[in-house]
Amino acid sequence: MSVKLDHGDDELAENHEINVTPFIDVMLVLLIIFMVAAPLATVDVPVELPTSTAERQTKPETPLYLTLKSDLSFVLKDKPVTRGDLAKALDEATGGKKDERVFLRADKSVPYGELMQGMNLLRSAGYLKVALVGLEQ
Repeated sequence: MSVKLDHGDDELAENHEINVTPFIDVMLVLLIIFMVAAPLATVDVPVELPTSTAERQTKPETPLYLTLKSDLSFVLKDKPVTRGDLAKALDEATGGKKDERVFLRADKSVPYGELMQGMNLLRSAGYLKVALVGLEQ
């Protein structure tokens, strides 16, 4: 341990050296904060889905429309159908032809999950050809 015993000059000597240790500590902390925060910032990005510019397909003479209304009830052609009776009503409407295309339309206020549940009901009933109906751009 060293001690300076000279008390003659009260002025402190100028130090021309920059202490970079605190600067490096701050930079490392900021680096860690940005590395942790960057993946979290991209989780809730709002997405606007594009509209379709697909060419219009020819409709069959008697299309089979299944409508999912805003109150989450199904209507097959013009008749209301419960979720439990949907497979039976589709078989009656198509004559048992599982390869006939079903045109699914849904109100735009219907949540995406409910639309997917409707498509799952169609799939479980054996109707794999589903066309989503929307407005043209």
